Amino acid sequence: MLNTNSEYLRPEIMDVLRLFDKEEEEFTHYFSYSGGKFYNVIEYMSQFYDFEDGFNPSDELEFKRYAKRFAKLAFYKVLSKTTHITLPWGALTGIRPTKLAWTEIAAGRDYKELFKKLCVSEENINLTEQIIKAQQGLHGGGKSLYVSIPFCPTKCDYCSFITAPIEKTKQYVENYIKCLVKELESVKPITGEIRSVYVGGGTPFVLSAEQLTPIYAAINDILPKNIEYTVEAGRPDVFTEDKLELSKKFGVNRICVNPQSFNDKTLEAIGRRHTAEQTIKAFEMAAKYGFDINIDLIAGLDNERCTDFEKSLDISISLNPANITVHTLSLKAGAKLKENTKRLHVEEIEQMIAVSRKKLLAAGYQPYYLYRQKYQAGGLENVGWCKPGKACLYNIDVMEELGDNIAVGANAISKRLYSSEERIERYATPKHIPTYISKISDIIPKRIEFFK
Repeated sequence: MLNTNSEYLRPEIMDVLRLFDKEEEEFTHYFSYSGGKFYNVIEYMSQFYDFEDGFNPSDELEFKRYAKRFAKLAFYKVLSKTTHITLPWGALTGIRPTKLAWTEIAAGRDYKELFKKLCVSEENINLTEQIIKAQQGLHGGGKSLYVSIPFCPTKCDYCSFITAPIEKTKQYVENYIKCLVKELESVKPITGEIRSVYVGGGTPFVLSAEQLTPIYAAINDILPKNIEYTVEAGRPDVFTEDKLELSKKFGVNRICVNPQSFNDKTLEAIGRRHTAEQTIKAFEMAAKYGFDINIDLIAGLDNERCTDFEKSLDISISLNPANITVHTLSLKAGAKLKENTKRLHVEEIEQMIAVSRKKLLAAGYQPYYLYRQKYQAGGLENVGWCKPGKACLYNIDVMEELGDNIAVGANAISKRLYSSEERIERYATPKHIPTYISKISDIIPKRIEFFK
């Protein structure tokens, strides 16, 4: 149990305790600030640890930011010392390490020095540097559009999205499409300078070509021509020629094929109904239309060892997609995996991520964005890799929070950026599909008001 005199620091400290599996142990923490010094005193296992860090904050917002930073660092140092464990991202628990790096750069400070202070590994400082270089010149700051299609063939064990097997939700599909089209029509006056659109899910290609047509038409009615246009088509067992032809006709230029693994035993274990061979065929089918293709892989899936993951990685590289995204398995609220699992201990997860970095770099890919999740195996990360000139602008804009994101559909979270105030506001639609459908007449005017 954590006892602290500063309750606003509790969530940040608990993030560090979770990394070391120490949430249930007894800690007493005393925080104070005086004369430009942040003081953290920690009592753990009858030992006292004192930390002093100097900084003069300019306002209350900056004060709290640094108070959280120094408190996390103090707990990290105590636990790293007592457990003899070092973590790849050190005391940096936020989901956007590169955003922090960009913030330091904008302030004229050296992010590498900050990362070293936070005990980030040299490998991850180098990874961050590579991503910063890859993003140079790509921070356009325009708006982005997200379209949610929350239907899937089945629900995977690790998935936390609101999706359910389409056999259980098909009665909502037609009304959902009508509501989605209404939303898209309503946001036309507020779209402004859209520079990317992302149709995600779920599995958008679980819908038929006939069902996709009105959605594509509504999107095209509000978008400028020749912008980045991604469809997370999804699982290979729903790919068809008519859906690919339709996507090409409406200007889609990026397709995501999400096998997660090229091992059939793994696919069966996580609740998928397709084979590795189907993924290869779906990729080849999509490649004929000239799409830039992204392949998603997950390191740490059901009982896989490094050799299993390496096989999936080698097959992915051999297909020569424009992008390969490597996710580290994460426990997520609402996922079946989390029902009986408190913490992920994935054997060889560090080796999997290490081999992905080595092989992708050797194959000519460069890391161009990353993000982290709270309950991620090994305290690791998710990294998007691309061939030169093939970075996904939507991923960069959303992960670095560079501009407004207009999001439509169930469980869609719109974001409005107030850059001068270093503030972001969010507007979320209902997760429950029937609730979303019943509330559409309220959702539309609220979003318009949100972006005024």
